Amino acid sequence: MKLKILVTAGDGIGPEVTNEAVAVLQEIATLGGHEFTFTEKRIGGIAITTDGAPLPQDTLDAALVSDAVLLGAVGGNEFNSLAPDKRPEAGLLAIRAALGGFANLRPAFAFKELAVNSPLRPEIIEGADILFVRELLGGAYFGKPREWNRQTGVAFNTMIYTRDEVARVARIAFKLAAARRKKVTSVDKANVLEVSQLWRAVVIEVAKEFPEVTLEHQYVDAMAMHLMNRPRDFDVVLTENLFGDILSDESGVITGSLGMLPSATIGGKVNLYEPIHGSAPDIAGKGLANPMGAILTAALILRHSAGLEREAEAIEQAARKVLEQGFRTADLVRGNTAGLTVLSTAEMGAKVRATVKEVLARA
Repeated sequence: MKLKILVTAGDGIGPEVTNEAVAVLQEIATLGGHEFTFTEKRIGGIAITTDGAPLPQDTLDAALVSDAVLLGAVGGNEFNSLAPDKRPEAGLLAIRAALGGFANLRPAFAFKELAVNSPLRPEIIEGADILFVRELLGGAYFGKPREWNRQTGVAFNTMIYTRDEVARVARIAFKLAAARRKKVTSVDKANVLEVSQLWRAVVIEVAKEFPEVTLEHQYVDAMAMHLMNRPRDFDVVLTENLFGDILSDESGVITGSLGMLPSATIGGKVNLYEPIHGSAPDIAGKGLANPMGAILTAALILRHSAGLEREAEAIEQAARKVLEQGFRTADLVRGNTAGLTVLSTAEMGAKVRATVKEVLARA
């Protein structure tokens, strides 16, 4: 298997965690005789500093000729005074739009070993396994007109969707649910928003194409509560852009840390992969960052861009085994550390790689 991967490590802890994801992919390539090539380019704050723009043209050009893009995280406090279209996050939105990936897959599953990290009782989160399918190119994040008029003190954004935009992401959600537990929960605010009324109507239409999958609807405010009191009831959760961003981040409570959450953006010219956590500039360069989200994102690259399901599962199994053995990064430690070994970012990455090798050797 040949795979060309563009690596855009970004800002803050992005380079640290991305290094560990790349190292895991290199280990997989070595063990399986695959040819993975990695090209590094800049995005976000580092690109603003060195290139004058959050998404340099050469980064975008390299992305468009790659098989997959692995992104770290972007952002930093020093850029907060810039206009929205000049900030690091603008580079992220621009590369998403250019690559055309409209379906953002965000898995959130409970690790029993991290139950102590969650404010929820273990019996509530045990066995929770949710796949968020977030529409990524529409809604308030991309809708126009948008403006903040500092003179008048008025700001506005536009939430907009078309029937086709909703239908295409809904089909992906139903296809994924058909291969899982055959249930889709569509999240909207159809009691208030016309956009949500369109969303619900189109999702109902698409559901008819998948009679084996059960469809239910939840208002976003109710869903925010249900994620916390009955997360095991949900399989695939389908949302528009803004709601999906918020709800999938909330699901970090289920996993025990945002640092455990990966994501994949599919459906466009080139798939884009990134852990969902931020750049965490306060701990950058200290070896404290949790690389698990980035490493699990590497598993999604193997699954969705390389078709290497066995290897993807090996990474996921290795992550669980490392936790079972009591290894943690600092964000995964709460209170008593008896029986636990706290590792640096690089040490955790090395431990996962060694365990991947063991898992594949036994497969």
